[in-house]
Amino acid sequence: MTRRDWIHGWLLVLPAMALLALFTHLPAVTTVWNSFFSTPRGRRPAVFVGLDNYERLLNDPIFWKVLTNNLWFALGTIPASIALAIAMALFVNQSFLGRGFVRMAYFTPTVLPLIAVANIWLFFYTPGFGLIDQLIGLFGYGQTNLLGSPDTALGAIMVVTVWKEAGFFMIFYLAALQTIPPQLTEAARIEGASSWTIFRRITFPLLMPTTLFVSVNAVINSFRLVDHIFILTGGGPDNASSLLLFYIYETSFRFWDTAYGATLTVVMLVLLCILAIGQFFLFDRKVHYK
Repeated sequence: MTRRDWIHGWLLVLPAMALLALFTHLPAVTTVWNSFFSTPRGRRPAVFVGLDNYERLLNDPIFWKVLTNNLWFALGTIPASIALAIAMALFVNQSFLGRGFVRMAYFTPTVLPLIAVANIWLFFYTPGFGLIDQLIGLFGYGQTNLLGSPDTALGAIMVVTVWKEAGFFMIFYLAALQTIPPQLTEAARIEGASSWTIFRRITFPLLMPTTLFVSVNAVINSFRLVDHIFILTGGGPDNASSLLLFYIYETSFRFWDTAYGATLTVVMLVLLCILAIGQFFLFDRKVHYK
């Protein structure tokens, strides 16, 4: 490679690198820096407070509450979304009448705006008048308040999230299924293998690279949910449905405590990095068939 080619290559990637640094790296560094200062108030400038914000975080019961909610939310939505996505992909990968319509129906929740999805499900969950209460009323049950009860609010939001994300993940699994050579399954069927054995021994192992990609995205999505909570519950009742990013939003923009919001953001980024690295180490051997 000549010097001219080297310069030409760097000039081509320079705009993307500049945008990445401006909108990703610089805000991240600024957030870490601001977490060591107090929040400026009016004419009072920010002052260096060291680790005081992190000490406050460790003693904040609401932080531990929303972090626990987020962990349960991730455990409830990630496996369910991935399992449902695989099931839908396996179904629409077959040949049947109306397959294109079914694929479109599965993918439709993904293209709907988040606020629109939340309002649709708000109608479903409305006590007395919502679709759910109308249906269970046919069987003699009374009205419910799924979003207003601390025991069911988080679970109700989990259902909305799985419904929203499963179709998106299905697209990746459907593309992966279409790359699997049909000779593999044909040979297995000749040997007398059942459909479950073919899926467990052939299909699912070949889907592991896609599963790694989808699982990393699912983890990130489980920690960045704000819109549904904002519309459906507002984090209540008593923070029963509040998640980490929603708590960051409230702290930074509703209570205007930007320094503590930066501290919460740093903790969330560190947690996501640990989870992502752990996923790569966990799935690496299975992805590369070692």
